[in-house]
Amino acid sequence: MSDEMSEGRHAGHTHTHKQTKSVLNRMARAIGHLTAVRSMVEQGRDCPEVLIQLAAVRSAINGICEIILKDHLEHCIVDAVKTGDMEALEELKRAVELLMK
Repeated sequence: MSDEMSEGRHAGHTHTHKQTKSVLNRMARAIGHLTAVRSMVEQGRDCPEVLIQLAAVRSAINGICEIILKDHLEHCIVDAVKTGDMEALEELKRAVELLMK
């Protein structure tokens, strides 16, 4: 993650994300699980086994999304509301719409 991303520079404000280490750890685990799923597919493992592992990967990714969203709401959006930054609110709206697809 670049310094700019970890510092959370956006729309004229700066803050430090509180959950960066947790997110990175969870991402590493999710990547490991997804790599294992790839091996299962290459080995021709039973479809139900693969689907169960994919469900676990999806759940891990959803957990990562939840942490990032909460962090964003607690920091970026609080700042945006205080400063009247409607662009940040619109960006959040677009991001949530994509996330829910």
